[in-house]
Amino acid sequence: MGAVCYCATKQSRSTYDQTIDQLGSAVVCDNSSCFSALQSHTILLVQPTKRPEGRTYADYESVNECMEGVCKMYEEHLKRMNPNSPSITYDISQLFDFIDDLADLSCLVYRADTQTYQPYNKDWIKEKIYVLLRRQAQQAGK
Repeated sequence: MGAVCYCATKQSRSTYDQTIDQLGSAVVCDNSSCFSALQSHTILLVQPTKRPEGRTYADYESVNECMEGVCKMYEEHLKRMNPNSPSITYDISQLFDFIDDLADLSCLVYRADTQTYQPYNKDWIKEKIYVLLRRQAQQAGK
């Protein structure tokens, strides 16, 4: 029997391609396909402001690496904003506010079964970051 995989979130349109609709509900998958999705090549699309010439992208070997990349992007932003601070701390709500303030943030995750990239929006990214950071906190607490 398959486990419930919350890989899909509410429909959204990306400013990169207004024709791409995202999945609208949770899907049932087996553990191996869920694991392979987490290990899939992932492209992060970033548009910090409304200016389209500010768009950039980064690619990662897995969804988790991509989510760590988003956290590092925020940490670099904090370092630029606080250059004299010897250490930087933040909580997840501040990270999520940063994500919400970006003009656009989305990612494309490679699906081997269809040989295509599946787009995901900010809400999906925040959910994946939450799961990643919660898991890291639980492991640190052991």
